[in-house]
Amino acid sequence: MDFAPDERTRALTEKAGVFLDEHVLPAESVLAQQLAATPEEWSFRPIVRELQRAARAQGLWNLFLPGEAGAGLTQLQYAPIAEITGRSPQLGPVAFNCNAPDTGNMEVLNDFGTPAQKSAWLEPLLAGDIRSAFCMTEPDVASSDATNIGTRIERDGDEYVITGRKWWSTGAMNPDAAIFIVMGKTDPDAPRHRQQSMILVPRDTPGVTVVRALTVFGYDDRDHGGHAEVVFDHVRVPAENILAGEGEGFAIAQARLGPGRIHHCMRALGMAERALELVRERAVSRVAFGRTLAEQGVVREWVAESRIQIEALRLLVLKTAWLMDTVGNRQAMTEIQAIKIAVPRAVQQILDRAIQLFGGAGVSGDTPLAAMWAGVRTLRLADGPDEVHLSSLGKAQLRR
Repeated sequence: MDFAPDERTRALTEKAGVFLDEHVLPAESVLAQQLAATPEEWSFRPIVRELQRAARAQGLWNLFLPGEAGAGLTQLQYAPIAEITGRSPQLGPVAFNCNAPDTGNMEVLNDFGTPAQKSAWLEPLLAGDIRSAFCMTEPDVASSDATNIGTRIERDGDEYVITGRKWWSTGAMNPDAAIFIVMGKTDPDAPRHRQQSMILVPRDTPGVTVVRALTVFGYDDRDHGGHAEVVFDHVRVPAENILAGEGEGFAIAQARLGPGRIHHCMRALGMAERALELVRERAVSRVAFGRTLAEQGVVREWVAESRIQIEALRLLVLKTAWLMDTVGNRQAMTEIQAIKIAVPRAVQQILDRAIQLFGGAGVSGDTPLAAMWAGVRTLRLADGPDEVHLSSLGKAQLRR
């Protein structure tokens, strides 16, 4: 295993780092002002579009997607770039058009979409002209078990009829989210993992109702298009909107969530590095009890523990990326599950230490720490809760 970045990776990583420092981080305060000026809007603010135009002009666009449709980077090549974007979770990923849920939806369309589906939805997503939402989680079932899904997708002649209720549909509050990928059951009597299908539902289809926005520890994530509860009331779409055929929904979900999980972990490491940077600045400039915080033994221990955690988990993320590139997602499942469990836990702890060091400022909106903590805490539920991954990983290890 050789994780040394190649020449292209080094060049792109350096360019992404400069772009983040010179454009993205200074834009965070501009975004805050624009959000405050238009509190009722859910669409991208002007600063986001400015950053996207600048990033695209520099070739920092769709770097997450392998193959001809994207930048052609491997997971290992993309890892340090994704980490850089995670340093500004509000603006970094979206500036490069590498933000969830659009990344996962683009991967689904790229891997499973028909030429017509790609033309209608993938191309405008790649261009950043529209946004999308992924409708899988439901309020009325334990969604940690995806086979519980109750939404029905029923064939009726040349159409499918979708009926159900979803929530935590990220991005759906943004009016530019023109297409929803919806997971539901087409055949409740089929084998357990062949009951589900995925289907493309345009936002403006009759019967689609975006009911409300959901908050995460009080944050509405308005800058990202929020998280919505969505009702599908006898929604009719053409039969050709099905993705990959009936019964393929669970397999598509697994294919989608593998890259999504590692990308979340890459970006979370960026959050941890940003937090540690803020800690260093605070520790050397703040005085308590006659000494700087940097001279306090407990602070030194916090910084040391955080550095150890970041370095160890970065290596595991890079190993996981290398395995996904060389032997495929299925063979890398042990490592994917391991980072999905370990990285959000550790980064949550690193952020918690940083918040403790900052005191009242740490829990306020004056630093990015509180919002980062809320986001990374959510990752312990998103794409499968810790307990499901721990159980699955433990079961697999005991079978060896």
